[in-house]
Amino acid sequence: MLTGTLPTLSRDEASKMIRDAGGSTSSSVSKNTDFVLAGEEAGSKLEKAQKLGVKVIDEAEFRKMCEG
Repeated sequence: MLTGTLPTLSRDEASKMIRDAGGSTSSSVSKNTDFVLAGEEAGSKLEKAQKLGVKVIDEAEFRKMCEG
């Protein structure tokens, strides 16, 4: 799940990185969401993730995940 504007990645680039790592993206947040990649001006999806206790990461943490 992606929300907001990322500093150096487009949504398409981030989505491709997620798929290349064996993951998938979604258009909505649920309790089954593993994490939300949140950038600047993230809105209701970020709020919903926080309410559901879904892990929220930024681009730097996302890049580290993709490297490992």
